[in-house]
This record gives sequence, structure tokens and C-alpha cells, in this order.
Amino acid sequence: MCGIAGIINFDPDQPIDLERLRRMRDVLRHRGPDGEGLWAEGPVGLAHRRLSIVDIAGGAQPMTTGDENAWIVFNGEIYNHPELKRELEGRRHQYRTRSDTETILHIYKDAGEACVGQLRGMFAFALWDRRRQQLLLGRDRLGIKPLYYAVTDHHLLFASEIKAILASGYIYPVLNEKVVPEYLASAFVSGPETFFRGIRKLLPAHTLTWSREGGIRQRRYWQLPEGSTQPPQSLRAQSEELRACLSDAVRSHLMSDVPIGLFLSGGIDSTGLAGLMAPMVKEPIKTFSVGFPEREGNELNYARLAARSIGADHREVVITGEDFFRELPRLIWHEDEPIAFPSSVPLYFVSELAREHVKVVLTGEGADELFCGYNRYRVTAWNERLGTAYARVIPAFAREAVSRAVTRLPWPARRYLGRTFLTLSPGPRSLFFENFAFFGERARAGILNDALRARDPFDELMRCYNQGSGGILDRMTQTDLQTYLVELLMKQDQMSMAASVESRVPFLDHKFVEYVVSLPAESKLRGWQTKFVLREALRDVIPPAILTRRKMGFPVPVGSWLKNEFASMVDEFVTGTRASARALFDEHFVRKIAAEHRSGRAPHGTRLWLLMNLEIWQRIFLDGEDTASIMNPLQRRRAA
Repeated sequence: MCGIAGIINFDPDQPIDLERLRRMRDVLRHRGPDGEGLWAEGPVGLAHRRLSIVDIAGGAQPMTTGDENAWIVFNGEIYNHPELKRELEGRRHQYRTRSDTETILHIYKDAGEACVGQLRGMFAFALWDRRRQQLLLGRDRLGIKPLYYAVTDHHLLFASEIKAILASGYIYPVLNEKVVPEYLASAFVSGPETFFRGIRKLLPAHTLTWSREGGIRQRRYWQLPEGSTQPPQSLRAQSEELRACLSDAVRSHLMSDVPIGLFLSGGIDSTGLAGLMAPMVKEPIKTFSVGFPEREGNELNYARLAARSIGADHREVVITGEDFFRELPRLIWHEDEPIAFPSSVPLYFVSELAREHVKVVLTGEGADELFCGYNRYRVTAWNERLGTAYARVIPAFAREAVSRAVTRLPWPARRYLGRTFLTLSPGPRSLFFENFAFFGERARAGILNDALRARDPFDELMRCYNQGSGGILDRMTQTDLQTYLVELLMKQDQMSMAASVESRVPFLDHKFVEYVVSLPAESKLRGWQTKFVLREALRDVIPPAILTRRKMGFPVPVGSWLKNEFASMVDEFVTGTRASARALFDEHFVRKIAAEHRSGRAPHGTRLWLLMNLEIWQRIFLDGEDTASIMNPLQRRRAA
């Protein structure tokens, strides 16, 4: 795991400003505390920070070929590196290191841009071809490793994190207001846009090439397979094949010259990985868990049960609200954008704990999207099925009367029935995206100005859904794999790398993903039971109490905190004068939801969290405020 950055000057006679390139590199020190590198030639510069995992002695970067034609900076791991190395050496390629970085260079020499198709792993890299005078950027199929870029009138800039692009001084931080409606609706931004105007993501499964003659060109090199295409098999046959595929993925992800651990939540996904991993290693697995003192945010009993079941060397950390909010500004800086999900913060704390013992951890990210693990999948499928029958037998005028009646019910009944087919329009926009929006259509109309209100927050999500295949369950999970999961992986990467820890995700081995996506939807969600075939495949390695437990989803008691002992966070960062002066949102609406949350009339914890994070992000990146001083006004409020 590393940090990469680079500059291309469009003017071939303008040499690289090495001081700017060093600033880009060194702001990524947390991603690579073990080494640093810099290479520049004329208008091209590459920079690297290294966290040594494989070939500790020989894997320094930027790295070049024997003839020094191609230069590369690389972040990630290539899990089929041993097989590729043997194959390449059989074709007379001569290695100078044991590094998987060198494997990419050798494959590029044979295959050019198509080299990405041979790589099995997580990766983001930049490769400069001196002969062709061409830059190649590549990102892995699922977006496990981040890669951002910006194009100015005179430069192409790229880096593992946005802050490195800003450190160049060639581009200045300006809020990209058009992403705000999607952030309020979904809590993340899908597609290539970011919160910074002019800075974009290279999308998963894409390459970007640049040359003076051809300019910038992007290509998608991999697609999810069609859903539900596997031939009929018995559940036993499916679960056995699934177990074999997942075991292969886990085994490949153990490639390392340094100790490896596991983030253990006590859920099915991480417990299953622990059960498969344990027989593959010689020593007891080092496992790490995080929790809160509040009962609503504590899964540690399940994590301990999972650890005992495999004889793990288990450690855990309990964080308080004080810990949580003290670190929040610094972690928003690490994440580059507003923190969409409160679980990012405990992820950092457990990464800090892990760093004391290992450099690499396995995590269970991706299983929910692959195996219909989220409640919204089954609720949407249920709404679609019953709604279709309802519309077929009940006349339109009667359905409209029922819908109006629901809006007049008391709050609890109105809240739940208002999210069913009784009031929702048919189709994925209403049943799936709008129904689970944090700020729904009416709330967005109340809080946004006219220009932002007119933007469709689900444009990219609907595009992915409509390009999918199979039934509604297939399409929902395919959409999340290409949008929502990318946000979760960014969170996983930025928070673990903030502690200089590499995180690996065996469930997102692309061969495993291709197999699972092709399984019938009913193998994943059967009745009300999520992850059905995964449970069957791992039944013998997961304790029964975990196999049958209700999903909690890394709970964080933010709503309770913002209502009680940390209500002053809302006063400062949501309804305070600095936030109001930005005029992004309707002040009356914001004060209304803040008052309703504090009084207990309606729960708005997630909405307030999103608004609070956006304000803190603006103070750090737009106002230039130091993260250490962000909480000073809060401390004064609490002391008053």
C-alpha cells in the first residue's frame, strides 16, 4: 500500500517544478512512512510514498524497466504476481526484484494498455512510456484503490488523494455545488465528480491515457457479468463452489512479507473470513475490533465469540463520544470529502490499534452488496412484488385515497406506511433510491435553493441501474457495486491508510465477484433471509449465534450524541452563524430539523450529521482552517 502522485506539463519545454512535486508526495506521508521516491524528466514527474509489504528490500519506486523506457508508480497488491512472474520469466523477461510492481512493467512491455486485464488484485498506478511519450493511469475493477486527477490549462495532475493534487498549488479548492443534492440524498457522490470543482475520480475498471497528439482518452476494460446466469444447481452444489472460490480468494490475499491481521466485527462476513483464514496460517490470527460504551453501538460480545471460535489473538478498542468528535476534523482531512458514514471514525481507531501489531488487515467489505445483505434490498423487492399485485387489483382512485389517508396518520404509522407500496410510485427511482434517501424529495425541496433543487440526485444511480441486467435484486446490487460500494472502499482506504495500515478485501477478488453476480438472486435472498448461500457455504466455520443474529451494520450512536451531550455540535456546525452565512441551505428548514431532533419529535441524526460534516469540510478545505482548531468554538460553547 502506497501513495502516488504526478504532474504532466502540457508544454514540452517546461520542466517539472520539483518543489511542487515534493509537496504532493509528502502530504501523502501517512500512506507510505517506509520510503519515498521521485523521478522527473523534462515535463513529466512521478512521486511515490511507500508502505513496504512485498519485497521490502527491492521494491522502491518510481521503478523502471531495464532499458528505462517505462517508469511506474503503483499503489496496491497484485495477488497473481507469483503466477505472472513465473510465466513472464518463461518468456525470457528478466526480473531485478521480487516486487509485483515490476510485474506490471513487464506485462506492459508485452501488452501495452491492455496489461490491466491480466492483473488480479487491487491497484492504482501511473506509467510513463518514454518512447511513446504517453501516460497510462489504471484503476482496479471494483475501485478498491483510489485515484484522482485534474486537468488545468497547462497541467495534468493525479494522486492517490485529493489533498496531494491541491498541494501542487496548480488548482485551488472550490466547492463543486452540483454534487450537494446527491450528497444529501445518498450521503455520497457517485460517478466521476468530487466535492472539489475540477478534480475527478478515475472510475473503477477504467484506464486513462494522455499524449500530446491524442489528448486524454478513457476506456472501460471490465464489466460486471450479467446477473442470474448460472445454470440451475442444487443449493449444496452452489455453496460448495462458493466456498472453494472464496477460499481461493482468501488464500491469495495472504501474500505478504509482513504480518497480516483481520478486522473482526462479529458479523457473518468477517467471521467467515476468520474461519477460512485460520487454517491457512501458522500462528493464531491477530484480530481487531472496535465498539462504543453505549449498548446501541456495541457488537464486541459477538466479536469476542468469533475470536474464541478460531483461537485468535484478539484485541479491541472502545471509543467514547469525546474520542469520536475530537478526531473528526482530522479524519475529514484524511478522507478529503465530508465523511458520509459515521462508521469511518471507528474504522480509524481500530486501524490505529491494528498498526501496533500488523501492517496488513483483511476486511469483509463487499459481501453485503454481493449477497443482498442490506435490509433495503428485501424491502424494495417486497414493495415491488406486493405493489404490482396491488396496482393490478385496486383501481387508481382507490389507491390515491389510501395514499392520502396514510399522510394523515400519526407519526409512527405515517413513517412506516409512507415507505411502502401504499404511497410509493412503482419503479426503482421511487421504491429504491428515493425511499431510502436521507433527505427525500420534500426535504430537498425545503432545504435547497432553486438551482440545486433542479438537479437530479439519482442521475448516475439510475444510469447504472438501467444498464444492469436480470431482475430487480440483480440490478440493485449491481448498481451498489458500482456506486455505493466505491464510497465504502474509499472510506476503508483513507481511514486505514491514515494509520498506515493496508486493508484487503477478499470478497472483492474480481473472479469471486464474477461468480457471485452470476448466481440466481434467490440464492442470495430467500424469503426474508439475506446472504442465504453464503450462510450455507460458511455454516461450519461461523458460530450459530452469529450465523442467526440480526444485522447491525457497524452502528454508531451519533443520533443520540447530537440530541444530548454533543448537541452543541449542531449549534456550532449546523445552525451556527458561519454555516448559515454560506447560504447553501434554507436556514428555517435547517433550524426546524435541528429543533425536532433535540426535542425528540422526529429523528434527524443522519441529516444533521451530513450537514455538520459538510460545514467542517468547508472550514478545513475552503477556509484553510487548521484541523486542530476546528473544535475550539465547540469547546467554548461546552464550557459556557
